[in-house]
Amino acid sequence: MNVMAECRALFEKKLHDYGASWRILRPSSLTDQLFIKAKRIRSLEIKKESLVGEGIRPEFVALINYGIVGLIQLEKGYQDVVDITPGEAMALYDKHAKEALELMLKKNHDYDEAWRSMRVSSYTDFILTKIQRVKEIEDLQGETLVSEGIDANYMDIINYAVFGVIKLTEW
Repeated sequence: MNVMAECRALFEKKLHDYGASWRILRPSSLTDQLFIKAKRIRSLEIKKESLVGEGIRPEFVALINYGIVGLIQLEKGYQDVVDITPGEAMALYDKHAKEALELMLKKNHDYDEAWRSMRVSSYTDFILTKIQRVKEIEDLQGETLVSEGIDANYMDIINYAVFGVIKLTEW
């Protein structure tokens, strides 16, 4: 199963269990959720041990799905109640996953798939850097001078996490 199909299947199962409860997440809360997932990956990379039994790969999958949720939230804004059906949520998921894949393919062409020679720990550090950038942009209320927006950072987080899942699957 390819990475995005795996992530989509998990997202759909969680959507069944919890509905689109993530619709209530404000941008800063979503950023913090991405942060704790990435920090856990870094912690596990350093400590080489998980006391709760889940490893690094599921956290990269979570970063992919939360990154897509972030893109949906940027498009639709947050709400105080769940305001979309599972079908609408899946359509939005597919739209943003497709956009992230298209960006990845373009960058893979331009960078000649350099990610394949990188360490997984570098993906983690780059993701944490992107999250820090999102926090800064949020603190500036989006008023940047030359920087890409939050959406570009979410796309990069998704794509670095995809690379992490691929590399961890190949090992």
